[in-house]
Amino acid sequence: MPATATPADLYRHSLSLLLDKDIRAWVGLWAEHGVMEFPFAPPGWPERLEGREAIAAYMRDYPDHIDLHGFPDLKIHETTDPATIVAEMRGVGRLVATGSPFDMTYIAVVTVRAGRFTSYRDYWNPLAVEELGTDFAQGGAR
Repeated sequence: MPATATPADLYRHSLSLLLDKDIRAWVGLWAEHGVMEFPFAPPGWPERLEGREAIAAYMRDYPDHIDLHGFPDLKIHETTDPATIVAEMRGVGRLVATGSPFDMTYIAVVTVRAGRFTSYRDYWNPLAVEELGTDFAQGGAR
């Protein structure tokens, strides 16, 4: 993506990369010192990842656990800071190990500088992890 891409453009592109299971390219959208936070992370899950390498390690095996099929209901809201957006969406697909459906609602607050993610606060429902079962909890997107 060009450095002139809007935060909304970059975010939409990042979702396409996740659907394509191109984690390497997805990680490439991050600034070297970007920070990914999970304010509602349950015990044993990371609350904060600092730097592209930590984010890459976290996401490396994501496609082995969750087969994403789509992000319905995507809504992107601009904020008073042109570098920051708020995204609402669902991620749907299946859990690879069991074939069980995956359906998670997300709200993300995302900041982009110079065409790269610098901050990503991911507000997902930790209670849904219990419903997804132990396979997801043990190896999902941790």
